[in-house]
Amino acid sequence: MPAFPYLIVLIFLAFTEAVSAADPLILTETLVHLRHSGDREWTTFPEQAQDKELSLRFKAESNAEEAVLLLRQQDVKQTWNVELNGKVLGKLVRHEQDQQLLLPVPPNTLKTGINELRIYQSGKITPDDIRVGEMVLLPEPAAEFLSEAQLSLTVTDKDSKQGIPCRITIVNAEGTLVVTSAESNERQAVRTGVIYTRDGNTQFQLPAGEYTVYAGRGFEYGIDQRHVILKKGDQQQLELKIGREVDTSGYVSCDTHIHTLTHSGHGDCSVEERMLTLAGEQIEFPIATDHNKQINYEPLARKLKVKPYFTPVIGNEVTTKWGHFNVFPVREEGPVPDYKLPAWDAIFESILTTPDVQAVILNHARDIHSSYRPFDPKNHLSLTGENLDGWRLQANAMEIINSGATQTDVLQLYRDWFGALNRGQFLAPVGCSDSHDVSRYIVGQARTYMQSADQDPGKIDVRQTIQNFVDGKVLLSYGLLTQIKVNSRFGPGELVPPAKEWEVKLTVSGPAWVTAEQIQLYANGQLIRSEPIKSSKQGGIKWQETWKLKLPAHDCFLVAIATGPGVSAPYWQFAKPYQPDSPEFESQVVGSTGAVWIDADGDGKKTAAVEYAERLVKQHAEDLNALFTQLEGYDQAVVMQVASLLRTRGLAPFDPKLTIALRNASKSVQLGFALYGEAWRASQIARNTN
Repeated sequence: MPAFPYLIVLIFLAFTEAVSAADPLILTETLVHLRHSGDREWTTFPEQAQDKELSLRFKAESNAEEAVLLLRQQDVKQTWNVELNGKVLGKLVRHEQDQQLLLPVPPNTLKTGINELRIYQSGKITPDDIRVGEMVLLPEPAAEFLSEAQLSLTVTDKDSKQGIPCRITIVNAEGTLVVTSAESNERQAVRTGVIYTRDGNTQFQLPAGEYTVYAGRGFEYGIDQRHVILKKGDQQQLELKIGREVDTSGYVSCDTHIHTLTHSGHGDCSVEERMLTLAGEQIEFPIATDHNKQINYEPLARKLKVKPYFTPVIGNEVTTKWGHFNVFPVREEGPVPDYKLPAWDAIFESILTTPDVQAVILNHARDIHSSYRPFDPKNHLSLTGENLDGWRLQANAMEIINSGATQTDVLQLYRDWFGALNRGQFLAPVGCSDSHDVSRYIVGQARTYMQSADQDPGKIDVRQTIQNFVDGKVLLSYGLLTQIKVNSRFGPGELVPPAKEWEVKLTVSGPAWVTAEQIQLYANGQLIRSEPIKSSKQGGIKWQETWKLKLPAHDCFLVAIATGPGVSAPYWQFAKPYQPDSPEFESQVVGSTGAVWIDADGDGKKTAAVEYAERLVKQHAEDLNALFTQLEGYDQAVVMQVASLLRTRGLAPFDPKLTIALRNASKSVQLGFALYGEAWRASQIARNTN
């Protein structure tokens, strides 16, 4: 139990006299850990919070003029009210990053004598570990407090020497995002400690103090920084230079999942601010996907003079009770898919009959929305890509990395994708942000690189680029970029003709401010090689090697995944999982390739594991010993698909007939059936307990 019922702090700066309203009043110099109820969210917090709310009692005089409350907050996910003498001053910002908050205190809110400040969770109460404190009550209005010093910033491109769209981040000596006088307008999008500027120029006021200013432009660019100490009355000008460090030639950067407060109704980013954040994060091919709306960014991008930096595409997040699906391109004034339909067949029919649609993405398949999770174990057997309800997924892509809804296990959705590919569901992998915000979830932090002519980002061939995406000619980036070439020529989305030997060239790239630690190569979803990476500290190529491989005599797909420590720096901090599976979490940068298909059997097409399994089962279903003998020439992906097909024919994974026959099978076949059996058992437990 907490030491006090409500962590009450009595502060009397004068024992016999009231504190003057003209003096700053320190309410608390420390941060306090709060959790209203429930288990802790993260192991980085103590198991027991200090209390469920913060209550501070202090002595002051009534304020005839507006005052301000300055505080520091960390790891806020839910709604927390800040209340003074029974009047709500505002709410903590729903943002995990360490940041300041400045709240106006209207005239006559303070009273002469004892005052009480409360910070408490409101609305739907779910576990939310936060830290809040370091609170000061300032007698002057916010504008006066912020006017002590002035900074003028210019950010230029190292190559062109011209101003460039970018993200500017300002923190104090503790690394906390700080309040400034900057405000959003047609040239910049502003949040606490963050300014996206369309041309690299900004000017603002802030309190005297010690600061670090960072400039960057998304994943491909380096970071420049300046340390500055400002005294009252100072007016300083800083020049920062950033340059491209990651070579993405032949690809354009795309975020397939983008929202605005203007059109989706939640988050905090207006559509005007979104244009500036897209340019500032260097997203060359943004897809507008507000919920059940079809929004055209182009007129506003032209008005705000950022159209040369990207080619916008009209899309729609078809938001149903049975999953969310991003579709594009669509027409601004065209028909909207019916999002109220009751099942997948009807939903997909409505989507696929919408004019111009090429791409259909299954979004955040592991997240629960409207009480439904598409890839819940009770609905979906990940190992073999089976929908257990018999629903047919008619998408041609799926989100693998969603930086606004990351998974506790970063590889979980990769395994889901591998299972789908082995089931013959040829889905392009997707990296995206699902950003509704200016800075809480950074637009384009996870992104998809689509093969395309990239010489002019303002004039990208929309239809051809989307077709390349649907064909799987993509790379996924969440802080790293991994590229693959098979036999010196073939990359993601391509079919490699038969060869006597297989050489795979792998390249991992990233800016200087990220590190790669591991590279893994998968064939048909099975890990076939893994190596530690001694990552270069420079921006550009972090690691590169060519591997000679021995592959199965049947078709398979290759996918390479590089990982490393996540970004914790304030200029591009990674978010924690949206719907975590565990209180333990370590963020990771990820760079992965699309699937490269090996045409080992030489029939000129991609043959999925399930197709080989269907042939074998058709030929040998009545003779299990013969079936298992034939399976010895195939990998475990085919073996598990055979186990699945036998189940659908009435031979359950633990049927005695099957168990007896497996005694004479090879260890590889036994392992494949055992893995499938355990996955099937887990799915049945999930179905029976829900």
